Amino acid sequence: MIIHKLVKIGEKGVIHTAQNGSPAKPSILFLHGWPENWRSFENLLELAGEIYYAIAIDLPGIGDSNFMDAPFLKSEIAATIHELVNALKLNDLVIAGQDVGGQVVFSYLHKYHSEIRGAIIMDVVIPGLKPWEDVIRNPYIWHFAFHAIPDLPETIVTGKQSEYFDYFYNTIAAHSERITSEIKEDYVRSYSIPASLSTGFNWYRGFNKDAEYNKSLAGSGKVITTPLLYMRGEKSRGKIEEYITGLSDSGIRDIRPALVYDCGHFMAEEQPEDVWKKIDAFIKSI
Repeated sequence: MIIHKLVKIGEKGVIHTAQNGSPAKPSILFLHGWPENWRSFENLLELAGEIYYAIAIDLPGIGDSNFMDAPFLKSEIAATIHELVNALKLNDLVIAGQDVGGQVVFSYLHKYHSEIRGAIIMDVVIPGLKPWEDVIRNPYIWHFAFHAIPDLPETIVTGKQSEYFDYFYNTIAAHSERITSEIKEDYVRSYSIPASLSTGFNWYRGFNKDAEYNKSLAGSGKVITTPLLYMRGEKSRGKIEEYITGLSDSGIRDIRPALVYDCGHFMAEEQPEDVWKKIDAFIKSI
């Protein structure tokens, strides 16, 4: 059974958590992407809770995770998630993230690799790492630049969140019908107030600084041996090998690629059973 709890993070705010399973078991923490909330991992919570302590959250500033000044640089979000991990006293932890959540996982892995069992990055490019330059030049990824413009996205999207978000579900998912109307309504609710909508766009506004920071990591000579599972939807654009090269260049040595077949960008909703099968096998192998 999924239980909801708010966890206070110092004086910064609270993070909404959805939890399933016993805290005595090994932990897996899920971080969602844009434009979603914790419910993108609802199916995986149900599957994972049978043998793990599974937690999914609303990222700071989104939905019920209320923050005065929500962090938007991925390294800063990772530091906030680390505070949550300590507050929950998670043990034997694997941290998993999709889309922007995966970018946060990359930062978390570099900062706190010695404290976790493994990491999972799902269907996202890491700013500053190959094939970042190719991705941002791709006209199909027009929204990266649009979302980074100050104020304009909020002006255009406010009151039209449902229609705007639907464009992405319908365009980059192989099975958009598996994102139910009820869950879509909850996503819209999570970005309905001005601060939450701006938080989501701020993630994109931070990409240039994220890229600079990640390039510095790649040039530091640091070696990370903590295992990383990199997952990609079969029908997502780009070759998985290029993403693996970028991650390897950043010093990560144990990278395990996995394609999810008949799947687009929103893999935890499109193919939850197959995604969970791959995640479970990865955790059991490390």
